[in-house]
Amino acid sequence: MTASLTSQQLSQLDQAKRDFAKAFRVLKETRTLTATNTYQAYVRVPDSELVIALHAPNPWADDQEIRAVVASYSGEVVLDETLAGSSPLSGRGAGGNGQRYAGVFQKRPEVNVVIHVHTPYLGGWASAHRVLPIRYAASQRVTLARELPLYLDRRQPEHAFIVEKIEENPHTPAILEANGGATFWGTGIIQASKLILLIEEGAYFQGLAEIFGGSKEFGPGVLEQQWKMTGLWGEGQKLLEQVA
Repeated sequence: MTASLTSQQLSQLDQAKRDFAKAFRVLKETRTLTATNTYQAYVRVPDSELVIALHAPNPWADDQEIRAVVASYSGEVVLDETLAGSSPLSGRGAGGNGQRYAGVFQKRPEVNVVIHVHTPYLGGWASAHRVLPIRYAASQRVTLARELPLYLDRRQPEHAFIVEKIEENPHTPAILEANGGATFWGTGIIQASKLILLIEEGAYFQGLAEIFGGSKEFGPGVLEQQWKMTGLWGEGQKLLEQVA
């Protein structure tokens, strides 16, 4: 079925699988992922209504190869590399992978990938139904967002909630899924996965801080220091002036 994909799309598919395999290895080796390997990436195919969907192999599976589904926003399957009898990437089957975050790709052109992931400490915050304030310098350094919102009411589709939160604050990079994991988005698999590692590490430290009365807001000059390290200070300074 790859005949319906152009050579450029096939090249993107190969690169996406390589990036996903690298990110999965790093997140697994750093124990960022939970034991079930819940890590799924949905990648926009430019100039089309296609999505490349990849997921980490089930830890019980004999076959640990990274496999992909390419499907349209409407659910038409163009390519399905999953093995017969294996768990689908979505409860709606292979076609559902094109539909799952189609609403995000359709309304937010700056988003090229959406990643759903389960990590221990983000999962803990999500289960506590608590918004995660970003109070870890290493993770704050790479984002202008100050918190991760909580997706609680599942009567609203997740993709609609994500679009709503981006419209409220275009710097928001992720949401917590109440009683579940988290969903991140960004420009690419590696970029978004690096953020997953840093945000999870921050959630870990902030979780430990709960024992001592909870994490505190940054001291004077910390945001300027951190954002200058990554070139975000110019825009960050404007945001701080708005809330002053």
